[in-house]
Amino acid sequence: MAARGLKDAPLSERAGLGTSFIRDLYRKKASSPKLENALRIAEALDLTVEDILSAADGLPCQRTITIAGRVGAGAQVPVFDAYEKGDGPQIEAPPGLPTSGIVAVEITGDSMEPVYSAGDLLFYTRNSHDGVPIEAIGKRCVCEDETGMGWVKLVRAGRDEGTFDLHSFNDTSPTMYGIRLKWAAPVRLHWPSDLVRKL
Repeated sequence: MAARGLKDAPLSERAGLGTSFIRDLYRKKASSPKLENALRIAEALDLTVEDILSAADGLPCQRTITIAGRVGAGAQVPVFDAYEKGDGPQIEAPPGLPTSGIVAVEITGDSMEPVYSAGDLLFYTRNSHDGVPIEAIGKRCVCEDETGMGWVKLVRAGRDEGTFDLHSFNDTSPTMYGIRLKWAAPVRLHWPSDLVRKL
């Protein structure tokens, strides 16, 4: 709260709780919050519950995400071939983005210019291990084709059942028609390379 310049009542309101909720926690007039309320407080502070518990135990509170690998924007890139699992560079998590269940990949190539550039990061969540969920159609997605190549493209349904058309933003990069995908996940956040803080 001190680092964010927040007082008890404004934080309580920001979390959608009664105005005295945080004050009562401090004064021990209230028991530990239920999980739902703890999540609300953490979200209002742009932290996770784990971050708050670590801070309470005197441990450093730094939200990080590991870069899992690279994804091609025109360049042919094997999915997650850049680093061994979990060995990629750690970056400071962007504000407002939870760290749990989030995957970060670095863009290689220029087929998505001017929206996405080489070196930028994309963050996504895979809700299912395989397949292309309906919510991915018509969205900018990180995806893997049947040959193991990773892409960032605008995904549209293909002409033949089970195929997809992968569209670029750059006119010099042709659309990839009739591609079979192992999986696709909509991009949750794009983070330009100049904002990335590697740790």
